[in-house]
Amino acid sequence: MSRLARPTNGRMIGGVCAALARRFGTSVTTMRVIFVLSCLLPGPQFLLYIALWILFPSEGKVNKTQAAW
Repeated sequence: MSRLARPTNGRMIGGVCAALARRFGTSVTTMRVIFVLSCLLPGPQFLLYIALWILFPSEGKVNKTQAAW
């Protein structure tokens, strides 16, 4: 399993689905379909997506912070 970071390539909106797909070893399309289907259910899916967008660092920022250490 890889680290949770939003990739700079292959993201559509924020890269959250791409980061989760990479982390769990599934395709990005599968993760996006799961997210869209979950939006049909009642709940705070969009708020969770925005929160993860804020919490997951961008891939470029992760590499810069690792180089600093």
